[in-house]
Amino acid sequence: MLGLVKIRVHKGINLPLKDAFHSDPYVVVTMGDQKVKTSCKKNNCNPVWDDELTLALKNPNVQIVLTVYDKDTFSKDDKIGEAKIDIKPYLKALEMSYHQDLPNSVKVDKVQPNRDNCLAKESCIIWENGKLIQDMTLMLQNVECGEVKLQIEVIPKMLSEDAFYIA
Repeated sequence: MLGLVKIRVHKGINLPLKDAFHSDPYVVVTMGDQKVKTSCKKNNCNPVWDDELTLALKNPNVQIVLTVYDKDTFSKDDKIGEAKIDIKPYLKALEMSYHQDLPNSVKVDKVQPNRDNCLAKESCIIWENGKLIQDMTLMLQNVECGEVKLQIEVIPKMLSEDAFYIA
């Protein structure tokens, strides 16, 4: 294990209706064989979850996949949409900034939306209270509308007081 990835799933924006009059959305986050999920929010196309999910970082080349579902009572849950998170830019920024005496709120790097990520807009990686955080808004794929706001933080496995390991 190389460390931990904390994902704070904040909220969904303009999620489409999957049932006749409402959606009961929740988020499933997978990374390789790991799977965690948020709580379900009833009757809400703009849910606020504010759930913190944690995954083990075993391979930095494995993408994080965020999938939004609509909870159904009598049938299989409907998939609303999904988005992929590439954490390589974050890990690069972590390597560059580690053990530097940075003041709070310093922008270490910026990630632009492109074909390799699902970012809705530019995302900054910021040094805050001795750690790097990245707030992002992801556009859901394979659906007509919908975004999810979240924050990621990687807690690297320490090899010693002066070194950490992220391959």
